[in-house]
Amino acid sequence: MEPAAFPAQALLEVAESIALHRDLPALVHDLKERLPRLVNFSSLWLVLHESARNKMRLHIIETPEGMGVDVIERNLEDSPSGLVWQTQQPLVIADITKEPRYSEAMDLLRREGVRSLCILPLTSAHRRLGGMGFGSQRVDAYGEADMEFLRHVARQVAVAVDNALGHEDAQALQRQLERERDRLRLLLELNNNIVSNLDMRELLGAVSINVHHVLHCDYTSVTLRESADPHHLRVYARHFAKPAADLEEEILIPVEGSISGSVIEGGQPLLLSREDFRRYSPAINPVAAGGFKSGCWLPLASHGHVLGSLNVAKLQEAGFAPEDLEFLRQVASQVAIGVENALNYSQVKEMRERLAEERVYLNEEIRTDQNFEEIIGDSRALKEVLNQVRIVAPTDSTVLILGETGTGKELIARAIHNTSSRQDRTFVKVNCAAIPLGLLESELFGHEKGAFTGAIAQKIGRFELAHQGTLFLDEVGDIPLELQPKLLRVLQEREFERLGSSRTVRVNVRLVAATSRNLLEMADERQFRSDLYYRLNVFPITIPPLRERPGDIPLLARYFAEKFSRRMNKRIETIPVDAMQALMRYHWPGNIRELQNFIERAVILSKTTTLQAPLGELERLADRLPSPHARVLVETDRSQILEALAAAHWVLGGPGGAAERLGLKRTTLLYRMRRLGIARPAQ
Repeated sequence: MEPAAFPAQALLEVAESIALHRDLPALVHDLKERLPRLVNFSSLWLVLHESARNKMRLHIIETPEGMGVDVIERNLEDSPSGLVWQTQQPLVIADITKEPRYSEAMDLLRREGVRSLCILPLTSAHRRLGGMGFGSQRVDAYGEADMEFLRHVARQVAVAVDNALGHEDAQALQRQLERERDRLRLLLELNNNIVSNLDMRELLGAVSINVHHVLHCDYTSVTLRESADPHHLRVYARHFAKPAADLEEEILIPVEGSISGSVIEGGQPLLLSREDFRRYSPAINPVAAGGFKSGCWLPLASHGHVLGSLNVAKLQEAGFAPEDLEFLRQVASQVAIGVENALNYSQVKEMRERLAEERVYLNEEIRTDQNFEEIIGDSRALKEVLNQVRIVAPTDSTVLILGETGTGKELIARAIHNTSSRQDRTFVKVNCAAIPLGLLESELFGHEKGAFTGAIAQKIGRFELAHQGTLFLDEVGDIPLELQPKLLRVLQEREFERLGSSRTVRVNVRLVAATSRNLLEMADERQFRSDLYYRLNVFPITIPPLRERPGDIPLLARYFAEKFSRRMNKRIETIPVDAMQALMRYHWPGNIRELQNFIERAVILSKTTTLQAPLGELERLADRLPSPHARVLVETDRSQILEALAAAHWVLGGPGGAAERLGLKRTTLLYRMRRLGIARPAQ
């Protein structure tokens, strides 16, 4: 059939193909199927002008074997289609083997079996698009009639290409608008979260999830400085596209050697490739083992101070375009504001709670009868104790106060605090024997809401309450064994976790402990941890019992008589001599507390200005005391021990040793000797 006989039918075929397809590859493929019946060609290709780079781009080539060849870009002078686009004139090459120009393009066509070709300009009413090429396996396959027909085809194809490109541009614009909408929505949500959410973990969790969805990241997290530990960072809200079953949302990592550490210390964003991830140790950076091929770590900076880093990563290469980085900078700026607000709120809240706890505690202290308002006595034994207080008070060393019940251990602890550099801070006391074992851990270290049944609110423990001050643990020997490792840790590391929390709390507390029990003997019997004993026994102070300083009894008796008479609106001017002698003869196993209670009863009974002491009560109590030969440790005085040591030639244990003579264990005898300051004389 002659070409002139089928233009209308052929153009109708082209129009149908154009109407069916908006997709360029599908359009070219359909034309290849329809046009061979109308024009001679074996290969069909489409070359478009890329205006941004002023290059010609080969988009599609259809060959007898099907569609092939990836997108190829060439300079205008290296592309035959570039010449057609510039001149807007068709180009016919009868035999490409004789064509000296465009060597790379000709080589490609020869490999596809093309011997001759024609290229027609693709031009719409709006713009010059590029060129449409036809290749034949025959030499000189395109005459004037073919060219006339192909011009009509090219005009219609140009309209279709223009429409398809316009459709692609519209879709690209739509995607860009949707992306910008999502990003603006994220910034708005960040602002709303910053205004309405001051809980750090909730805020960072929302940030991580939103950034993940908007940027289609495979990993997001936020890293912040650990306030209690300058050498570590805490990674919050770790969000993986495919999370592991045992994934922890928060982990602690060191500053040194970590990706976040380098960003926080340097204050500059860090763009990472697959090779960059491999340079970091997975032991320090678990994210480095995730197979990520691109990542971006940005500093969270506010008021010139870097608080942490915003971290995102993808499994694809070069996953972050320049506009992504600019957007992430905006996000990081917003997050930094939110983090600073949350940190400030947290600090204010914690300080407010601590002040409230201190107020409650101090009110309790005011309501509590302290037994002593000052240390009373002039004996040599008491002066030695006070001298030890003056020596140790200026230091921050742990003090262990030893003494029988009622000797005034708390008063000595307060004296240590009041003459130390911490005197302006809180003095907090805990009687370990008075708190149920199940509640002692919560009392000392605090708990989070819901940590156990009945924990309806967060509680600050006594260690936090005593931060920068002094904590007095009375009857420390009553702390249960299972709680002693936690106490040992806070003494050694100055850190602990509240019940129900994984967050480490660091404190600066001076510890003063007291006990009426023999901790060394308890350690030997595995009732008390020996390592904790030695950690407490840094500077022991032994308070002598009242019977070992009888010269202080008159001073104490007059002091208590005046104190209670004033409280009861009475007037006590004298204490009878016989009463005072009876007070000094009595053994006072309950020590100063027993004396105080006795004087209080005497003031109650007194009807005149002379103290009427119930001396018969002292006689009855004295009759009940065990004999000297059967007395236990607290009733074995210095002279008995020295006599036993001399008789045993200072041999402590074994048959005939001093311990056996006294009916004591060797460790008990050692403890009593230390308490009484008994040492073997120099030879």
